[in-house]
Amino acid sequence: MHNHTSILRNLKSDGIRVGLPELVRYQQLARQINLKPLSPPKAIMSGAYLTRAKGRGMEFDEARHYLPGDDIRAIDWRVTARTGKTHTKIYREERERPVFILCDLSYPMQFGSQLLLKSVQAAHIAAMLSWAASERGDKVGALIFNDTMHRECKPLSRKRAVLSLCHQLQRIQTMPVTTPNPAALGDACQRLRRLAKPGSLVYLISDFQTMQPQVEQHLTQLARHCEVHAIRVYDPLETTLPEMAVSQQVSVTDGQQTQQWQLGDKTLSQRYEAWRANITSALNQRFKQARIVHHDISSSEPLDAQTGIFRSSHR
Repeated sequence: MHNHTSILRNLKSDGIRVGLPELVRYQQLARQINLKPLSPPKAIMSGAYLTRAKGRGMEFDEARHYLPGDDIRAIDWRVTARTGKTHTKIYREERERPVFILCDLSYPMQFGSQLLLKSVQAAHIAAMLSWAASERGDKVGALIFNDTMHRECKPLSRKRAVLSLCHQLQRIQTMPVTTPNPAALGDACQRLRRLAKPGSLVYLISDFQTMQPQVEQHLTQLARHCEVHAIRVYDPLETTLPEMAVSQQVSVTDGQQTQQWQLGDKTLSQRYEAWRANITSALNQRFKQARIVHHDISSSEPLDAQTGIFRSSHR
């Protein structure tokens, strides 16, 4: 417990309710994240990859003093009139790839047996990816949701946009939710198909416990035009029952049904581990069939210690 206290202090978190300082903290980890495409973007995709080359592109980059040889058609007359000195507009070529993050903060994510609630870890992951995208100069957008509401953050490339995204993470994660909505993930994925443009890099952050067939259909369609990564946030208690020196009976509930389990029973523990392993294996197989890269992140360890998964990908 003492070790957890010191870790939480370092994370600037209480492990239960997300605060803005703990999300801003991940700005310092941004350079540890690799957001390069796994393969060269296809020509049919809008947005190959961002270039810092300045030219006659689609997106305004900055205004600077006019230099001999600059195209007079690019003169910024408003800035020129305001400053009294001739300025010209500089553009970035339209070769960027937006990064879009779907963050699940629904009822099943409000669980944690050790360090953090899964929803808190999910918010940490979303913040870290957002800061990493901003560091690279990519536009970053998000769809953040719980069981009763969702917020869409328009893809933007400024750090102020990441701060706005962090405020939404904090707001939605700390909202009290008492009624589960099994369709929340499916509804969010349907919206995501509309929001994520072809060629985008998409991160899905969830425990995927409500991975219904319609969710799989939406993600399969999305993966045809975008590079999609699924980050499964899990708690250790969802994979292995705790070891007990003395067997004891406990009540277990999912919020709707209650069962009596005998902790310390080796047979029950083995059956439980096999059951959870089969669920995880089936989920990973569905990701593989949809050509979605998948990663696992534990809520019982600081995200700082798990960033290595973003440097190497597996299918």
